[in-house]
Amino acid sequence: MVILKSKNEIDNIRKACNIVKEILEEIEEIIKPGIKTKDIDKFAEDIINKRSAVPSFKNYRGYPAATCISVNEVVVHGIPSDYVLKEGDIVSVDVGVFKDGFHGDAARTYMVGNVSEEARLLVEVTKNSFFEGIKKAKIGNRLHDISYNIQTYVEKHGFNVVRDFFGHGIGRNLHEDPTIPNFGKPNRGVKLRAGMVLAIEPMVVLGNYEVVTLRDGWTAVTKDGSLAAHYENTIALTDKGVEILTL
Repeated sequence: MVILKSKNEIDNIRKACNIVKEILEEIEEIIKPGIKTKDIDKFAEDIINKRSAVPSFKNYRGYPAATCISVNEVVVHGIPSDYVLKEGDIVSVDVGVFKDGFHGDAARTYMVGNVSEEARLLVEVTKNSFFEGIKKAKIGNRLHDISYNIQTYVEKHGFNVVRDFFGHGIGRNLHEDPTIPNFGKPNRGVKLRAGMVLAIEPMVVLGNYEVVTLRDGWTAVTKDGSLAAHYENTIALTDKGVEILTL
């Protein structure tokens, strides 16, 4: 069941989203060769604590960290570790914040130093596909209109969208209905209505879209070892249009 949010509830979700936004902006300043992914996680969690908030992901279904940090062929749910970022890596950081009863969620893929042209294009296309998708985030359209726009934009550039992971509704719970695929046919799915708050998150790969989950039960990697990128924002649909709460 899709839970529509009031203006007051969206204002509260925005508080959590503002912290997510702050973290992702500040991480951009510290991402460089030589930093450990667990230090990025600590940096993010320290900001969350200073803002009197809680990491949405930590202990969620047993997940052990405040953020998901996914490097190169890792698609999503990479667990922060002693891995040291090196020149040419691409690293996705997914941040969730719980503040005053509501969640905010967003992700970015950062380029570490000089990356290959192929990697740079992958990161750019993944980001741009989000904005292509939300062109269809209009009241009266259907949910999979967004999905279709994301998929067609990605495939036009020779990449593939992951089929195993999805965007989601968000609010008092981190994951709510509806489930939002990054692929599909237009004019399908639930009708978009004012009050819907959605976390839309294209996950795009250089090669085949198949993924496998490692033995830790979390880390999802591309089956063929190709690079992956991730871009996510929380958006709200209102009578005045779409608002991106994490930008």
